[in-house]
Amino acid sequence: MAASSRISVVTGAGGFIGGHLVAALRRAGRPVRAVDIKPIDDWYQVFPDVENLAGPLDGDCRDFSVCRRAVRDGAEVFQLAADMGGMGFIENNKALCMLSVLTNTHMLLAAQEASVPRFFFSSSACVYNAEKQVNPDITALSEPDAYPALPEDGYGWEKLFSERMCRHFREDYGIQARVARFHNVYGPHGTWQGGREKAPAAICRKVIAAKASGKHEIEIWGDGNQTRSFMYIDDCVLGIRRIMDSDIYEPINLGSSELVSINQLVDIAETIGGVKLKRHYKLDAPRGVAGRNSDNTLIRKYLGWEPSTSLREGLAKTYAWIEREFHKQVESGEAAALTVSTFSHGSKPIPGDGFMVESRHMDTWKQGIPVGYGDRAEPKPAVAGAARG
Repeated sequence: MAASSRISVVTGAGGFIGGHLVAALRRAGRPVRAVDIKPIDDWYQVFPDVENLAGPLDGDCRDFSVCRRAVRDGAEVFQLAADMGGMGFIENNKALCMLSVLTNTHMLLAAQEASVPRFFFSSSACVYNAEKQVNPDITALSEPDAYPALPEDGYGWEKLFSERMCRHFREDYGIQARVARFHNVYGPHGTWQGGREKAPAAICRKVIAAKASGKHEIEIWGDGNQTRSFMYIDDCVLGIRRIMDSDIYEPINLGSSELVSINQLVDIAETIGGVKLKRHYKLDAPRGVAGRNSDNTLIRKYLGWEPSTSLREGLAKTYAWIEREFHKQVESGEAAALTVSTFSHGSKPIPGDGFMVESRHMDTWKQGIPVGYGDRAEPKPAVAGAARG
């Protein structure tokens, strides 16, 4: 295959960021191979003119053979595949988050074996030392603040470990790995319900639902004083591509430096929706660290650029998209419980050929076990004649 036609490989392409990245690469005229464990009907964005590897047999990058097929003839790999979600998900599913290390390891091995020139790893601000995030009025986190290590338990540890793998694959094997630490990405065409949504989408959904129902109340996780920065998806995709094309070898922040409290986030969503809501604070809900913001000194130094979309501008676009999706569900009678965010403990991983027989016919991929996974083989039930759920 000629060098000019070598492929950009995007794993996690059926997800929020992956879908937007595939769209951007297509617009740039690059041939794309999009890979995701989800059945293609469950992808957030699907492009029939790219090569799509979907579902547990073709898109499960925990499987080394899948990774080998995915990187074939690849010029660059964007490794976005991971089990993750908002704070309600990652605080209650640490083992499942940790298992993403299988995907990162196998993708690095496959890329190194295939001599793929460049590799991008999507890390997270959750790698930062928790002791530096105990105050809502936090000093913005700079890249060295990841050490000494005390990251978010589960998800953050996996990301930090995988950062180190990228470094050592570069040092030992010459793979040109790039690592960006994402800070709370949001925007249209992403998760906005079901338990894996992040704060901007959850707040937009709750405001829209409260307005539609006429019950002008909203549930907020924590006391609302915790602070974050939120990066709009267009800035994220542009940052990914600029970092991949750069000579930045160390992990680097990719996030907005606009710090807001969750209460301020709700204020903005209420203004966009033209409504004022009574606030109920759920103090026992997952809330994460007290404060986190992105220090963009390094990315400005290297790229002369940083994410610049204001939260008000980006949230208005996000709100409008979620509102359309919400009313589609209202019309179909599926929007009964959209005022409240949920979180579940102990979501199940995809455990290879030893998957649970009882789960074979459940629509459970959203909790870690994809529909159709058991189609690769029919194991014997643990108990003869056991009912399947």
